Amino acid sequence: MLYEYKIVASPVGRLKLVARGDRLAAILWENDRPGRVKLGEMREADDHPVLVETARQLGEYFAGTRTRFDVATEFVGTEFQKKVWNALLTIPFGETRSYREIAEQIGHRSACRAVGAANGRNPISIIAPCHRVIGSSGDLTGFAGGMAAKATLIAIESSATQASLI
Repeated sequence: MLYEYKIVASPVGRLKLVARGDRLAAILWENDRPGRVKLGEMREADDHPVLVETARQLGEYFAGTRTRFDVATEFVGTEFQKKVWNALLTIPFGETRSYREIAEQIGHRSACRAVGAANGRNPISIIAPCHRVIGSSGDLTGFAGGMAAKATLIAIESSATQASLI
């Protein structure tokens, strides 16, 4: 099946939103490493309903008015990767988890490095919030979109969380 994409501007650079049929398949970074997410043939489709809706929801997220996404997604990867990516979806807005915590959550306590590798191949960045995964020390660690983008996403969520407490 053909993949369709739309490019959108954001505070973390240009994002390539990718759909397959009626589901979001990927959000790729402007300077994404080639092959990080394996996809098939693509064509531009600025009016694709899933891509238009994803762009709208991302706009609200970046504006600090959306804390949850409601877009049909399709994760393509190994069963282990899918476990990790689904665990990412359980991390609450404005919170973080360590790689170890994710490994424990999916029942693979000693698989921290494998969790990190799967996290790095997360095809649906931001919506499956891999930016919320940090080192056990609390430090920000590797991120496909770059460390500045990871820090920006965490800051957006922190600001929105703080504003909701006021």
